[in-house]
Amino acid sequence: MQSGTPQFSAMDQDLKTRVFGILEPGDEDSKYFDPFIMGLILLNVAAVVLETVHSIYTSYARLFHIFDVFSVAVFTVEYILRVWSSTVDSRYKDPVRGRLRFLVTPMALVDLMAVLPYYLPVFIPDLRFMRAMRLFRLFRVLKLARYSDSLQTFVDVLRMKKEELLLMLFGIMILLIISSSLMYEAENAAQPEAFSSIPAAMWWGIVTLATVGYGDIYPITPWGKFIGSIVVLLGIGLFALPTGVLASGFAEVLAKRKEEKKMHKYRCPHCGRYIGDMACPSGPDDEEH
Repeated sequence: MQSGTPQFSAMDQDLKTRVFGILEPGDEDSKYFDPFIMGLILLNVAAVVLETVHSIYTSYARLFHIFDVFSVAVFTVEYILRVWSSTVDSRYKDPVRGRLRFLVTPMALVDLMAVLPYYLPVFIPDLRFMRAMRLFRLFRVLKLARYSDSLQTFVDVLRMKKEELLLMLFGIMILLIISSSLMYEAENAAQPEAFSSIPAAMWWGIVTLATVGYGDIYPITPWGKFIGSIVVLLGIGLFALPTGVLASGFAEVLAKRKEEKKMHKYRCPHCGRYIGDMACPSGPDDEEH
């Protein structure tokens, strides 16, 4: 019994590594799984959209239900296997704490949200809650971020520029509160229904700072028009800043990836280090290079 234990452990580790390779996007073992799961995600999004068309849903309600059950089964098995095989990654190698760290990663939370709406109505049998949960199935489209280079690039840009974007968001919130407060003071007496409170005035502040201007609420007093003009000008400049930050972030990420692809061509096939690196045991003049 004891002599068979190491062999069983090795087989279990090999299976876990194989499963991890199949589930990991871009791996050689995942060349069939990636297109399948991406197609299933896109079909799920299409199903959620088509279910809102009454004539289509009433005609194919049973088909929609069967497809949803099949999708949930696939996504659930995928989620369980990802958690089980996550210890292959050196970042989550601890069987307990490593898996717990993996469970709170952004993509693991997205995977959980892809199946959670199906199971919640079992514990909360409320029809209104069930209708709301059906729309949460659209979270499945976020799973594409794992398989799409374009979406992954966008995520990398947000991660790189998160401090600058948070700073700008903080500035926008301050400007929104100040402008809404000033507009409330200027317009409350003239338009008590439209500007009944500062929170009510924030709707005007949001559409004005975003330079949308729906026209449902607008100032009519001289001071209100003056404040509104200043807020519009500030909104144009303030909302242009995130655009510049994101543009520079995309340029940096794309340049970094291009450099990585260029350097990848010169990796040593034996040690994995860059050829010419002093840490490479073969060295740039070795015949194996």
